[in-house]
Amino acid sequence: MLINRLISIAPMMECTDRHYRYFSRLIAPSVLLYTEMVTTGALIHGDYQRFLAFDPIEHPIALQLGGSEPEKLAHCAKMGADFGYDEINLNVGCPSDRVKSGRFGACLMLDPSLVAECIAAMSSAVSIPVTVKCRIGVDHQDSYEALVNFIDTVAKAGCKVFIIHARKAWLNGLSPKQNREVPPLQYDVVRKIKQDFPDLTIILNGGIKTLSHIDEQLPYVDGIMIGREAYSNPYFLSEIHDKYYPDVNKSLSRQEIISHFIPYVEQQLKKNIKLASITRHILGLYQGQPGARKWRRYISEHAHKPKAEVIIIKEALKYV
Repeated sequence: MLINRLISIAPMMECTDRHYRYFSRLIAPSVLLYTEMVTTGALIHGDYQRFLAFDPIEHPIALQLGGSEPEKLAHCAKMGADFGYDEINLNVGCPSDRVKSGRFGACLMLDPSLVAECIAAMSSAVSIPVTVKCRIGVDHQDSYEALVNFIDTVAKAGCKVFIIHARKAWLNGLSPKQNREVPPLQYDVVRKIKQDFPDLTIILNGGIKTLSHIDEQLPYVDGIMIGREAYSNPYFLSEIHDKYYPDVNKSLSRQEIISHFIPYVEQQLKKNIKLASITRHILGLYQGQPGARKWRRYISEHAHKPKAEVIIIKEALKYV
């Protein structure tokens, strides 16, 4: 299938699991969704069906992999393709210590030739797109020339789509959260990459929180990836849907979204999924609306209780 990359939701650890993706798909039917990063070790040695499972409603959906061994990445890319994913993405941007010690994520930007080997192997294993998500630099290797070399090397290996977080990553001294906030945003660097590589698809990621932010950057890149704002304020996706996908049905109201989500929740509870692991994703639905704080508080105080049922969500609706 041809993937519309105009707007996408970033892969976010402990956020973009299948419950959040189902929920966000109800709000925005057409944006491109990404899984949390899944390591090759987790898929090869763990419960791969649990990691790869998704609902058909989630299409279009991309699987993000973490790893640095070409053969293992190729194997896992094929697993993802066989499961029905529309894209396989290689994480070359996550700066956490755990990622660094495992030799994947942002530290791979320091070894473009290895990333190229990984992309070549993955691309040869699947027929769906293989893409890269990276930063504009790492530690003191943050010159524009270094970024150009990285993009050029990996593109020659077959990668045609680069999602670029417009911040550099510090592998030492900053936490993952600080790495999302402290290094300054440099949108101009991503714009210049698009100018210098016009045949590549360049997606801009980092700090985008409003429609005006999107409008400011879209003329210079091929698409925008939204991160934390899409999670903390999920109904922002309805604004995105109505503006950038006018040919699709108008977005649902918040109440309609919940009414559509409840049958899914009931289905998951029957599979012994805990209510709190699902409802944590919907706490921000009423952000900025009257009763939002009571909505969050009621769900937070009751959803974690043993044998909590969907009635908790229905009761919380009384406050909004």
